[in-house]
Parts: sequence; C-alpha cells; structure tokens
Amino acid sequence: MEKRLIAEFSEIVTTKGVLYSPEELAVYSYDGTFEEHRPDLVILPQSTEQVQKVVKIAARERIPVVTRGMASGLTAASVPFNGGIALSMTRMNKILEIDTNNAIAHVEAGVITADLQAAVEKQNLFYPPDPSSIRHSTIGGNIACNAGGPRCLKYGVTGDYVLGLTAVLADGQVIKTGGKVIKDVVGYDLTALLTGSEGTLAIITEALLRLIAKPKYQRTALVEFRDLNDAAQTVNQILAAGIVPATLELIDQTAISCIEAAMHLGLPLDMEAVLLIECDGSDLETVQREIDQIEVICQSCGADKVSIAKDENERTQLWKARRSVSPALARMSPNKLGEDITVPREAIPEAIRRLKKLSSEMDLPIVIFGHAGDGNLHPNILFDKRDPQQWARVEQTVAAEFQIALDLGGTLSGEHGVGILKRPYIQNALGKVSIDLQKGIKKTFDPLNILNPGKIFPDD
Repeated sequence: MEKRLIAEFSEIVTTKGVLYSPEELAVYSYDGTFEEHRPDLVILPQSTEQVQKVVKIAARERIPVVTRGMASGLTAASVPFNGGIALSMTRMNKILEIDTNNAIAHVEAGVITADLQAAVEKQNLFYPPDPSSIRHSTIGGNIACNAGGPRCLKYGVTGDYVLGLTAVLADGQVIKTGGKVIKDVVGYDLTALLTGSEGTLAIITEALLRLIAKPKYQRTALVEFRDLNDAAQTVNQILAAGIVPATLELIDQTAISCIEAAMHLGLPLDMEAVLLIECDGSDLETVQREIDQIEVICQSCGADKVSIAKDENERTQLWKARRSVSPALARMSPNKLGEDITVPREAIPEAIRRLKKLSSEMDLPIVIFGHAGDGNLHPNILFDKRDPQQWARVEQTVAAEFQIALDLGGTLSGEHGVGILKRPYIQNALGKVSIDLQKGIKKTFDPLNILNPGKIFPDD
C-alpha cells in the first residue's frame, strides 16, 4: 500500500487504526477455514462516518474492501484473496440502546453476540439467535451470513430479528433501511437483501434488532440411541406430534468420541447418536409437559436412555458438550472441512444414510451433527491437507455431499453462507437465471466490484 494512502487513512482512523506490518497483516489473513491471503492494509474504524470516509478513498483508488468481524466464518468469506483493505469492525462494539418499550436493541456491527444476549437478558428480554460461535462472533458477521444456531427450530435465524440496518455503500454513501416499526412494506425490502449478502453489497455498521420476552423455564434432555437411523426418525416423530422444541440437535458417534476425549463429560461411547433436546417457555407446566411427551416419543422410537437435566448445572454441562463438537474434532485430524447442508426434515434419515455410505466409499471420516430439527446438518470431513491423495478425495466428497442435499430437495447452506468454498457449486443450486439476476444486483450496488470481490458468484 502506498505511503500516501496509509497517511490518508491514518488521518481518518488515527495511526492506531491502521495496521500494515507483515505480522499484523498475517493476523487478518484467515478465518475459521484453512484458507488464507494477506490484505495490503488493515483498517479498524470506530464509527459509520469513518467507514464512509475510508470507502470513498477505496472507491477513488479502486481498492478492494473486505469487511471482517471476528473471522469465525466457515466459507472463507472474509479472507481478502484480492489483497486490498481488511476492514475490521471489532472496535465498533457499542450497544447503543436497549429500548425496552419497543423491545429493540440498537447495536454497532462489532458487538459480540453473547455480550448482546447477556445485556438484554438483564432487562428480562431475549435475543434468540445463537450460532455456535456465539462467544466470539459479531452481530455484523451474523447478519452478513444470516447465521443460525441451535434455537433456529423454534425461533428462526438472525434475519428474522433484523428490523433495520445502517450500511455504507460502495461509493461511500450511507443508507438506512427499516426502522423500529414491526410492519413495513414501503418499497423493496433492502434490509432482507443486505442480510446474508456476505459483505458484497454494502458494509453493515449498525443494526436494529427485534427482541422478545425472555423464557422463564427450560427443560433439557440428552437422548441416547444405539441406531443412528432411529435418532433421525425420532426427530420427525417429535415434530409430527405438534411439539416444537427450542432446540433439537443431533450428534453422531464419531463426534461423541471426539467430545469425550477432549472434555471427559461422561458421554456414552457405545451409542451411534445422541439427541440434545430443549423445551422452553413462560409456563412451567407447559414446558414440563412437552419434555415428558418427548421422553415418551423417544422411548417408543428405540431410545436406549433419556436423561433430563435436574438443574442449571446439568443443563450447562449438556450444552457444553454440543458447543464443543467443532473444536473437539481438531483432536482427530490435522484438518476438517465443516459444511452445513440443509434438507427437508423428512429427508434427514436418508441424508444421513447417504453421508455414511459416502464416508465409507471415500475412506474419509465424515462426522455428522447439527440442527436436525430444521434439517440443517453439519457433515464435517476429517483429513490431512498435506496428503495430496486425501485432498483430492476431499474435493470429490464435498461435491458429493452437496449433490446429496440437492437430490433430496435441499440446498448448499443453512447458515454458513457461500463465501468462496461453496462458490463452485452454487450454479447447481440456483440455476443460471437466478445467478445472473443476483449478479445484476451486485453490479447495481457495487459497479466497481470493490466490496468483497470474488465471493459467492462464479466468474466474478
């Protein structure tokens, strides 16, 4: 990066907000995947106005701008493959307002999701989206990828709680979408368009988020199955009974072994799968009745054991197991590729059967866990990237995983997004007409193609 530009950016965000040493650039070169590429410059703004000024210079100089939160993404969406500016939003981390009358939070993009949840719960309010990276992912990153999490089954994804956005466009203009009103059908829904756009259309700097009343009671159960298919079938039986748990998570035997080796939580190593199920609500009698009904259904579907947490400590331990899956897999192999295919709920058992068969055919471990209640499975491939033969099989396996999802009426992603890792497969999922239309939207928002270029769409 030219010294004159470094000086110009430093005037906007101060010298402490501009990083350019090789060591500093390396820190901002990767995300939660194994991909990496160094930016030419890192800028850490502290306000929308600073972002606006930075983007105006970037547009003038045709410099790519890749927005980053805490880089917990799993598709390399925030990796700056074209160099340019890594725009880190982590210093824009203020909760600007918790409006208890309207049940709305106004936050900057760099607020950590868990910090927001803790703050609103002190007001007896609730922000339901809970990605597994909740303790370090940012609200801006969650919105950019339309993140999900275990509670999606009952409460929906991040986009269901975004009422309005403040964002900086590719030419430096600021746009405000939506507002504090619940109903708004004036013009196109630009809030929804920016949600899930992975930083390719605009840079989100602030958000208005819908809150709900905090559930007073929870009941959590760990259900053990000797047969993985029985566990998958149980998911559909619970939902068919008219019960919608807050969460309905599936963890297969390989994942159980990884968690137990790392955490020593006392999980059953002789079971093919466990379901983690939680019901919540404001009426204790209703919550208890639901978990009791679920226990009966699970036993009728072949469950070997149903354990219901007796107190908050036991509940916390059960959730510790679920949130430890991804890091625990690192003990099994040097690399993992975590996907998040989504299929219709009735197709979950068949999807699992095909994934297990694929694992055997490719001679690669595929660990299956995820949000089975809404059909969002996370098949993780374990491998060693240093082995060219393994890597070649991984690429074939990924393509086959996505084809399984599409063949069963599903899609490539439920919450991780596309980034660059899923880009080669998006044509199969959406078709040329849809791709061309979306490319046209991208060109309208970003005619110079400086906002996160090369992501999502092939041949950008």
